[in-house]
Amino acid sequence: MAKGILTFLIGGLLGAAAGFALGIFVYPYIFLADIVAAEKVEPAAAAKVLARGTFVHANPSDPIHYGRGRVTVHEGLVHLEADFEVGPGPKFHVYLVPEKSVTPSTAVAKTMYVDLGRLKAFQGSQNYPVPPGVKIAGYGSVVIWCEHFGVLISPAELKHE
Repeated sequence: MAKGILTFLIGGLLGAAAGFALGIFVYPYIFLADIVAAEKVEPAAAAKVLARGTFVHANPSDPIHYGRGRVTVHEGLVHLEADFEVGPGPKFHVYLVPEKSVTPSTAVAKTMYVDLGRLKAFQGSQNYPVPPGVKIAGYGSVVIWCEHFGVLISPAELKHE
């Protein structure tokens, strides 16, 4: 009897853990897969381009965490272009990072990054205001970062104009 109860409890715990893990990865596909952002840059902001970059797959051996597409930094605004796309995840943020070359081994959380906010969609063009006083020239990358797990999703090295 005790052995049956113990087996039932262990099975229940393993099932709950597997269900939770599966839910973290499946949830974005079920509820957020159709969300594609389509924000435009106002003509006044578009006039002054400070930097451009392209998101890359930070770790090619990781099929879940990927990114691609272009980013344009205007005065006071970071704009992810229409071709932007990342693999889904629970809590992605857009960071300005001082380092020019960001890799999975870069300690992004320990840098003087600027958090521009939570990613609005996994695909499409999106705008993120740059806080007043932030000098874009001091930042070498725009990074998509998973705050929930502390994982680099995709960096874009900036080419300043």
